[in-house]
Amino acid sequence: MSSLKQTAIWLTLLALTVKVAGFLRESIIARQFGANEYTDGYLLAFSFITLALAVISDGFNNVFLPLYIQAKRKNPEMAERNANAIMNATVVIFLLITVIGYYSASSFVPVIFGRMAAVTEFVAVKITQVFFLFMGAIALNGILDSYLQARRIFVPSQISKLLATLTGALFALLFSDAWGIYSLAYGFVFGIIAGTILMFVCLWKSGYHWTPALTIDPSFRRPFLRLLVPALLNAFVGQMNMFIDKMFASGTIEGAVTYLNNASLLVSIPYTIYGTTIATILFTLLSEQVHEPHKFQQTLFMGLELSLVTLAPVAVGLWIVGDAAISFVYEHGQFTEIDTHRTYKALLFYLPLIITLGMQYVISKSMYARGKTATLLRISVTTIVMNAILNYLLVKPFGYTGIALSSSTVSLYYLTACLTVLYRDLGHWEIKKLFSLLVRVSASAGVMACLLYGAKTIFSMDHRPFLLQLAVLVPLGVIIYAVSTFFFYREGTYRLLHMIKQKTGPSA
Repeated sequence: MSSLKQTAIWLTLLALTVKVAGFLRESIIARQFGANEYTDGYLLAFSFITLALAVISDGFNNVFLPLYIQAKRKNPEMAERNANAIMNATVVIFLLITVIGYYSASSFVPVIFGRMAAVTEFVAVKITQVFFLFMGAIALNGILDSYLQARRIFVPSQISKLLATLTGALFALLFSDAWGIYSLAYGFVFGIIAGTILMFVCLWKSGYHWTPALTIDPSFRRPFLRLLVPALLNAFVGQMNMFIDKMFASGTIEGAVTYLNNASLLVSIPYTIYGTTIATILFTLLSEQVHEPHKFQQTLFMGLELSLVTLAPVAVGLWIVGDAAISFVYEHGQFTEIDTHRTYKALLFYLPLIITLGMQYVISKSMYARGKTATLLRISVTTIVMNAILNYLLVKPFGYTGIALSSSTVSLYYLTACLTVLYRDLGHWEIKKLFSLLVRVSASAGVMACLLYGAKTIFSMDHRPFLLQLAVLVPLGVIIYAVSTFFFYREGTYRLLHMIKQKTGPSA
């Protein structure tokens, strides 16, 4: 297990690097292009990339990984042959999607996103065509991520994400004068291809051998397809909510899609890092322990404890210093102080997502490991209707920030529903442990919020340079939260410290 702890450290460092690179890219976008119809068009087109990656990572991977691990224990040779066939068939399907998407983009993009400015629609269609040309490579990138994870090889996937982010930023910096907003798309595609090659080389070095197979053994195909359909639909539902949000946003003010995107990117730092590091490893462990109830419950609680203890203070901290953080990252060149203020307004409504999505990573992975894909789908489908209704009701009184409020409300509902279903099978003792965890961490975060807000008000930090705000308030918040957590949740603090210090890593 010590190797997993070392991997977690490397993954965390790489995930932080990816996020820093992401904000470098966003800073370059803000400076080069600002917040306007062009950036809105690019972000609308990028939604299709997000959809493709979600279908692979949240759909394919959540079904493939548990079945592949179980199949390797019974018959390694047959498992590898089936895995090859699944990869080949998936790539063929996405190549077909490439042709359809490229030639029909001008028809379906306006239908999906509704009323758009003329420039926004033109840019969205053209960049969508660029992305669809390379949809096969994008799909293969996600599939290789699943294969590497199944072999407990986690680092190359993070490096691949870093390449896509950095090349997007580099192309925007070097070629924005010649290619404009399209330089971002070209850079992203270049990085995806480079990352795919890297992951394939790493997979090949681990002993993998590609074969041109398309036939899947029925004993693997039947459960795979039975679980895959609801898993894919579940992933699609999540992205459908994102499309609904952007459709409503594109009908509000100029730059609204960009404001929401920038705010959500800042909010996504903590839970994405958690989801791509600790939660990824936990999913592998949960898939291996699904037939060992005691170990499964231990791993589940450890994941929820880690997510809540580490993400709650981040949400509080962003409430206090979010405006300064936005100024630091985005307020350059074409991105003005007004844009910063509008982005911060959206960020405030997005803050609950830090906690709800971080915990949802663990809950959903636990349910996928236990084969509850159909249950997740039934819950997810209800969120589409709920999200659409809330957007319709909240956009009029709140404007584009109502979309962020709707997202947070839907996420809280989704987490609560999934927790109810999962813990119904785990017994009253596990429910009491979870409730105690929620109360104690909330108390610690509440103390931090009150004291940090008081310090910011007393010392008039709003009128200080944003770098000074970050330099003073962030360390102060860490100290306050550490002390309050030790007071309210001492045994959990000791457990986390012990897990970090021990040489053998956390007990599975």
